[in-house]
Amino acid sequence: MHLVNLSVENKRDETVDTAFADLYIDVRNQEKRVLTDCQVMFLPDIEPTHIHYKEWQVRKRSAKKLIDYLKEKNKPLNILEIGCGNGWLSSMLLTIKGSKVTGIDVNEPEIMQAERLFKNERLDFICAGFDPTTFSGQKFDVILFAASIQYFPSIKNILQDALSCLNWNGEIHIIDTNFYSPNQVEGAARRTEQYYNDMGYPEMAAYYFHHTVNDLKPFNYRVLFNPHRLVNKMSKRDPFYWVTIKH
Repeated sequence: MHLVNLSVENKRDETVDTAFADLYIDVRNQEKRVLTDCQVMFLPDIEPTHIHYKEWQVRKRSAKKLIDYLKEKNKPLNILEIGCGNGWLSSMLLTIKGSKVTGIDVNEPEIMQAERLFKNERLDFICAGFDPTTFSGQKFDVILFAASIQYFPSIKNILQDALSCLNWNGEIHIIDTNFYSPNQVEGAARRTEQYYNDMGYPEMAAYYFHHTVNDLKPFNYRVLFNPHRLVNKMSKRDPFYWVTIKH
């Protein structure tokens, strides 16, 4: 998971909730998701003994599919990753020849790690919540949410904001993300609440949102990978959706 801005709907000028950011990094530490510099430098490869090794295999496959897809455009891309965390995926996106990448996240310790390990002339990091006015006059060819959109309470609002920063022929990509059917949301919310209760951080459940496929209906979206298709369910390898949205 990556931490992104959790401002109330339509309140773009809210300051970052420092208390929540501290809570989030505490949770990540307890989950053993905060990694050393040496580990981050080699992501998505990680030692097979790591508690999240299997999850990183999923992330590795989804990153490769996304990058291969974007490379087929055969042109440099201006890319924004919202909720970039420690920057490993933003760094991988530089393999798209000539592309420029910006990663944004309010998780200060991991943004500092990202800058330390990956920052260069084609890769910038911003420690902040996503606010379209930050990028006034700048448009992106690709805006990416990788395991981050569940931290926004309204998928409609965040996608509208992202579209306002997108070039006309650009694309939003959502990867490594669960989408639920309407009748699954209540059960998923209960499981999330129980998970954070058991961990000792019950307040964290209030910042984790369960979006449905129906929430995408107002947008020009296409599902590039559906984990619930029979052939994908049978493989049991990749549990997350991959969705792209255009103007």
